[in-house]
Amino acid sequence: MTALYAWRVARVTPLGELLAPPRMTAALLRLVVQVVLVASLWSGLYAHSGPTAGLSRDQAVTYAVLAVLASRLRELDQYTARDTVIQHLHFGTIVYWYLRPLSPQRYYALRALGEQLYGLAWAVTGYAVCLASGVVRPPASAAAAGVFALSLLLGQWVLYYVMLAIDQLCFFTLRNDAALLILLFAQNLLAGVYAPLWFFPDWFVTLSGFLPFQATLSVPLSLYVGRVALSDAGPALLVQAAWLVTLAVFTRLVWRLAARQVISQGG
Repeated sequence: MTALYAWRVARVTPLGELLAPPRMTAALLRLVVQVVLVASLWSGLYAHSGPTAGLSRDQAVTYAVLAVLASRLRELDQYTARDTVIQHLHFGTIVYWYLRPLSPQRYYALRALGEQLYGLAWAVTGYAVCLASGVVRPPASAAAAGVFALSLLLGQWVLYYVMLAIDQLCFFTLRNDAALLILLFAQNLLAGVYAPLWFFPDWFVTLSGFLPFQATLSVPLSLYVGRVALSDAGPALLVQAAWLVTLAVFTRLVWRLAARQVISQGG
């Protein structure tokens, strides 16, 4: 497979955004509104109180805003372009994934890479604006920034496999829209997108520790704001790496089982 062919696959979904200016405008407005609202919310919650759950006001606002920006990494609208796995399975077009000279695994990975690189451009731009305007605070040190970058990379890699596993579920059920919505909500909740996990009850935090979701976002953001000390970064990174290997092996096995389930549901 040539680099040019890989590039053409990777840009499939981002092109759907770039060629539709209204969708880009809507995405920009939604991102701005989300950042303003979460920053205002957490600032208001800390207006008359000191540090809570180990977080100061600046840490809480920084965490919340970065969580919004990080969500842009995998938030492209595939549904409008009828490019989701569940749509391909419903209309029968998933069969073309198995007729190309490129394997479905490689095609899915390249497409996800293109989405994340496009989303990264949004996130980095938003981060630069928020940092310059004082909405978020910078990392405590260069070492902290480096560890955060490594943890974020591992987290996004883990997130790729989590989202892949959710998509692979579509191969084994005929109609699972509700199940997908529940799983996506659980992913965001347990990853700490809606609120840092330290605000939840102890049993909830303990339960989330046995699941891969917090390794996607909570760990890197905790390192960034200093909730997890730099000296404790090693174990946190090892947990992320362990989930990465586990999910990679699991999804590889599921791909083999999924190939046996491919039938045309319509189209």
